Order: sequence, then structure tokens, then C-alpha cells
Amino acid sequence: MKATLTSAFVARWSKVLLLAAMGLFFTLVVINNLTDFDSNYEFVRHTLSMDTTFAGNHGMWRAITQPAIHLAFYLSIIAWEMLNMVLCWGGAVALWRARHSSSEIFQEAKRIGIVALTSGMLMWFVAFECVGGEWFLMWQSAKWNGQEPAFRMFVMEAAVLLLLLLPEPK
Repeated sequence: MKATLTSAFVARWSKVLLLAAMGLFFTLVVINNLTDFDSNYEFVRHTLSMDTTFAGNHGMWRAITQPAIHLAFYLSIIAWEMLNMVLCWGGAVALWRARHSSSEIFQEAKRIGIVALTSGMLMWFVAFECVGGEWFLMWQSAKWNGQEPAFRMFVMEAAVLLLLLLPEPK
């Protein structure tokens, strides 16, 4: 099949490339977390310990100061990022393989990517915004507040997900 620059061709490539870009992002996140383990571990430690929140706040009963729990939280975040990485790459490969197929087959190939992006959005929203930001009051910390980067990543993944969910042009 000869490829031409039809809107369907361009739309499919856009979906493949943006999902692969998200796979690349998560790959770099995982590499950074594994090769510079202590930097982001400190972020988790300070967030869970709540040691940089406003003085005298009444939510300090939520603080977790046990290093073993800090490590468990951090390792679970890395595992979730690894899952997102594998799912994004798997979704991009599935789309790549289906790029010359019928609309129905290409639509089915989107499933892994939809799961990948939804998982990533849940990580940023639940782990960082809800648990870190609100439960552990990360928003009160001038130094250890990851809500803006988490929101940025949530929006970026949402944009790619919305594009992926669009029906194929005829």
C-alpha cells in the first residue's frame, strides 16, 4: 500500500508518534529514578514526613516517618512508572503494526495506549495530586511540592489520550 499524506495517514502517525513520545518520557523518568535514586527518594521522604509543611498545621497526624514506608512508597511509584513505560511502548507498537489496517483494526489497536495513558493520568492525579498534594499537604511545601509538574504531566497525557480517542478520519 502506497502511503500518501491523507488526513487518515497523518492522524495515525500523530497517534503513533505521540504515544511513543510518552513511552520515551516514562523511559527517561524510570532511568532517572533508578540512576539518581536518592534525589527522588528525598522528595518522597519529605512529602510523607510532612516536615516542610506549615508550622503548627493540624494535619501532622498524617505524617509517616518510617524509612521503610518511604522506600515502599517510592518503589511503588517507580513500579507504576515502569508499567506506564511498558504500556506506552506496547501501545505505540500496536498502533505501528495496525497503521495500514482498516479503521476497525486500528481502533482496536488503540486499547493498550488508552490503558497506558489512563494509568499514567491516574498516577499523576491520585498519587501526586490527591495523596501527596492533599493528604500529605505537599502544597504547603515551598521546596518539595510536585503538584505543578504532576498537573503538567496529567494534562499532557490527557491531550494525547483525547487525540487517541478521536475516530479515524475517512
